[in-house]
Amino acid sequence: MPIRMSLPEPFAARVAAAERPQIGLWVCSASPLVAEIVAGSGVDWVLVDAEHSPNDLQTILNQLYAMSAYPVASVVRPPIGDTVVIKQYLDLGVQNLLVPMVDTAEQARELVRAVRYPGVTGPTAAAGVGAAGAEQPGTAPTDHGVRGVGAALARSSRWNRVEGYLGGASATVSLIVQIESATAVANAAEILAVDGVDAIFIGPADLAGSMGLLGQPGHPEVVEAAMSAIRAAQAAGKPVGINAFVAEDAERYLAAGASFAAVGADVAILARATEALADRFVGSHANESGADASGGADASGGTSATRASY
Repeated sequence: MPIRMSLPEPFAARVAAAERPQIGLWVCSASPLVAEIVAGSGVDWVLVDAEHSPNDLQTILNQLYAMSAYPVASVVRPPIGDTVVIKQYLDLGVQNLLVPMVDTAEQARELVRAVRYPGVTGPTAAAGVGAAGAEQPGTAPTDHGVRGVGAALARSSRWNRVEGYLGGASATVSLIVQIESATAVANAAEILAVDGVDAIFIGPADLAGSMGLLGQPGHPEVVEAAMSAIRAAQAAGKPVGINAFVAEDAERYLAAGASFAAVGADVAILARATEALADRFVGSHANESGADASGGADASGGTSATRASY
């Protein structure tokens, strides 16, 4: 007999059940080795990024495997909120999607359709085709979702070993949409009101760019826009996360009520830590010979204005 399997709890459920904000790190290196190291660090969640990194389907799959032995939530960001791309990610076994550049409620509704099967409206839907082949109906309307049906051949259902996967698939997926423009902030309440959007995630870097403040995510106007989105999420009763690679920024947003935060990235940590070592050992000898040493790096990830633009 095949082994009957269950899937990890989705990220939104973990955030809702947590007694403190959930702290995460990005993995941009496309390396399963690095993903495993980060997953074992003690953070609550790890973002595998495919928007600004060389990740593809195979490297994402390899990182999901590497992190599966650790008690972290794995979140994956596709390069775009495309229905076909989302279908492929979900079939890989991605359960937690962070979709970039969502500006309107209509975009959010299309993403909800992309993560749900036809005939299944949400997490309370009845079970569908499971490992034993018993088919049960989903819930109307039948045109609610557009996700292609191929889970029996995919890791998402553990190759049809998750009982009733089709009908219950919505309960295994968290859809997090990124609020990272002035337009998105203005529409935050409407986006949060979309049934099926489990959380929002604020991206201060792109938000700053959209406000004419490129490279200044700590500018007071950007901070206030981010705070506005946090307040909108609190009013809607939904989790809100934020990207904050500078410790002071992270502390500010967590104190304001952010439910989860990304506080660093593998490549940035490696860059700053190696620079700090070079400063200490190469730079000190250069100073002895009268040469100037480069400065400004620290092993925690850097806090200078030029390195805080994430």
